[in-house]
Amino acid sequence: MPNRFTVHHREVGMLRIYLKPSDKIGPRRFWGAKPLYRELIRTAKADGIINAVAQNTHYGFSNHEPIRENGSEIADPHLTICVELVGDRDQLDLFCRRHGDLLGDKVIVYN
Repeated sequence: MPNRFTVHHREVGMLRIYLKPSDKIGPRRFWGAKPLYRELIRTAKADGIINAVAQNTHYGFSNHEPIRENGSEIADPHLTICVELVGDRDQLDLFCRRHGDLLGDKVIVYN
């Protein structure tokens, strides 16, 4: 039986950006400033990145800060979330250089 599908290979990388859901960007308005994690994902989409997601965590720490956890009733706005970008390595490198002002003091892992 002949193969009906063709697999195309290309080199991709993954960028993980750790931040707080309470990190904001832009001027504060009546309803508050925009969440940084949403701006990172919107910017990644505009830059042609293949995949971008924000992942919640339940327990942990980042950037040498105290260990945090979500309570049973109230979400902790300082508990780390992870924005994960998947794309061509050149695109991810360009994303970091182009949007360094958004990334600031965030912990970033590049694979």
